[in-house]
Amino acid sequence: MLYAIISEDVENSLPIRKTVRSQHLERVHALQNEGRLIIAGPHPAIDSNDPGEAGFTGSLIIAEFPDLETARAWADADPYVSAGVYKQVTVKPFKQVLP
Repeated sequence: MLYAIISEDVENSLPIRKTVRSQHLERVHALQNEGRLIIAGPHPAIDSNDPGEAGFTGSLIIAEFPDLETARAWADADPYVSAGVYKQVTVKPFKQVLP
């Protein structure tokens, strides 16, 4: 089943994000290589694909996991969680209708 991992950043998270970005992306790329990733990316803090120093307000990952518990465990192990980038992470089932 698909699960949405919706993360909300702490204020001024950009410096922290930069320190662990490669580890975070490594895990997301692993999902992609396994054919389980539907979409992933951050939410820019301003209306721009490149927000610069404005940074990001959170992230969204939609991926396939065997169950909700596994999806939550994967999300909890994210380097952005342990580094303090995220102040809140919500994981919930997602039903893809389109495309």
